[in-house]
Amino acid sequence: MASDGKVVVEKVGEKSSVTRCFSKYPLKFIIPRKVGPSKTDAVWIYSLTYGGGVVSGDSISCEFTIGDTCTTVLTTQASTKVYKSMGSKCSEQVLEASIGSDALLAVVPDPVTCFSTARYSQKQVFRVVSDSSLVIVDWITSGRHESGEKWDFDLYKSTNHIFLEDNQPLFLDTVLLERGSIASIAEHMQDYQVIAMVVLLGPKLKQVQDQVQKDVKRIMSERLHIPSASLGHHVITKSDHFLMKPSFIASTSVFGPKGIGVVVRIAAMTTESVYKFLHHQLACLEPLLGMSPYR
Repeated sequence: MASDGKVVVEKVGEKSSVTRCFSKYPLKFIIPRKVGPSKTDAVWIYSLTYGGGVVSGDSISCEFTIGDTCTTVLTTQASTKVYKSMGSKCSEQVLEASIGSDALLAVVPDPVTCFSTARYSQKQVFRVVSDSSLVIVDWITSGRHESGEKWDFDLYKSTNHIFLEDNQPLFLDTVLLERGSIASIAEHMQDYQVIAMVVLLGPKLKQVQDQVQKDVKRIMSERLHIPSASLGHHVITKSDHFLMKPSFIASTSVFGPKGIGVVVRIAAMTTESVYKFLHHQLACLEPLLGMSPYR
């Protein structure tokens, strides 16, 4: 079933305001009247699907236009659940967004969760100008691993593209997890239950970029540091490597002209640890957004 949604955010009376909002089944947008203090100039938009998930054959596309100097947050009310596919059909979601001058868009959803035999593809395309700011959180959890559904799906593909003016590529990224004939997705992922990516782009996010790079460096130096005194003359075996495997791994890298963007990549053994990390790292956005994401 094809579905379309469109949202336009513009300045009305010096306030960021939704001037157009359209969606049709199974997609729905909820726009609360107030999120955070009234002095904060930010629009929050909750995206959800009827029935609580995406099913085989769904093709959902939506378009966002964020006007100059506007601030917009796009989030969800729960994880995006992707249910069983019929035959070779693939569930699809496409988001296209344009962000104006001195504007900020934060895309901060809960994770995607693919269930048994699901096939899912999502693509997000962002068009920015030189002083736009953008936050993207894109993540997937392994499923109901307590009942044995750990990475038990056929296909997950997530693509994020960011373009500057004149369609100049700024950031092109794709994650692909596919059931193979040699090794399963679960075998590739080993004990990790979550993979995530955070993109921080633009001048309004300089403080967050600097802080997250420092924090990731500190976190990983602590988690990967093994005091030599504790090893003595012990020979490290394969089982030792398993025991020493960190439960949370993160790395950062910069991209774009003059390093205007930072991307954080995460693998973790628990969803809770990623929620905690995201909440801590994005907390300083509260003055801009009115509320801290993942609180």
